[in-house]
Amino acid sequence: MRKPSPITLLFCVVVSSCTHGPAEERISPAPEARIPVGPIPGFDKTTPTMVNPYTEDDAARNEGRLWFIRFNCSGCHGGHAGGGMGPSLRDVDWVYGGSDAAVFSSISEGRSKGMPSWGGRIPDDQIWKLVTYIHSLRTANEPDPPT
Repeated sequence: MRKPSPITLLFCVVVSSCTHGPAEERISPAPEARIPVGPIPGFDKTTPTMVNPYTEDDAARNEGRLWFIRFNCSGCHGGHAGGGMGPSLRDVDWVYGGSDAAVFSSISEGRSKGMPSWGGRIPDDQIWKLVTYIHSLRTANEPDPPT
């Protein structure tokens, strides 16, 4: 029988020490290395207590459009949010739900097919203004509608 090499022994010791023992002692990735992903697709499953404070606020709607441009949302969702490599935000039916709370959750938590999580990177206040702008699309209240 062949004697194991020192590298093989070291590997076995490292692997066995990482996979056994109390869960508290196991090494986990740094919080910034974790990529949060939102809920599974389907009808609105978000908490109904989330209320958009800017629903009918014209100034917030216009500011939301500016944030949409500044955060380069159109880089994925296309000009005037008509779709690109990301889905159109002008559609009526949405995979993760189209309520204010569901859209807020999609922006804040991210989604599994490429939507990054913006929660913690931009304030909730700005996310609500983005939601207000997004919900103004296809309406008479839309700032700068497509021609």
